[in-house]
Amino acid sequence: MGYSQDRYAARIEDYFSNRGLFMSTMLQTAKLFFDGCETGKGWEFCKNHCHANASFSAQAGALAEIHTLEGYCQWMQGFFTPVPDAHYELKFFAADESRSAVTAVAVFHGTQTGPGGPVPATGKTVAADYAYCMESDGGRIKHMTKIWNDTISLQQLGWA
Repeated sequence: MGYSQDRYAARIEDYFSNRGLFMSTMLQTAKLFFDGCETGKGWEFCKNHCHANASFSAQAGALAEIHTLEGYCQWMQGFFTPVPDAHYELKFFAADESRSAVTAVAVFHGTQTGPGGPVPATGKTVAADYAYCMESDGGRIKHMTKIWNDTISLQQLGWA
């Protein structure tokens, strides 16, 4: 979906304001980043919400070699080739202003119908629970931790 940064921000702001809710700048930045990353927009979109040298961590074998948020955004973008219908179901999204952190909890859904996976298209689906903890500094994300059981996801897709 070809939304510009400004149009995207306005759409999210409208969602909250139409419900009488206030969204902090930190929360809005994290939401824009989260949605951009989880819909495969890649680093070109996500970098507008992050420090250039933002770090990344996860205790998941599939992500063991990724240490920057740029690398993770590129990895997520690449995931949309073998799983083109990938999408998320957001369960929780909140800010802890005192710790300059935002946490998101979601379920990632998709079916491997495209090329580019470790095996030919399996037609199998994934429903993966995961969480992000995004730490901010100066209005931009400086570090993100992903909590995800990659083993279960890879098994669901028929990749392990």
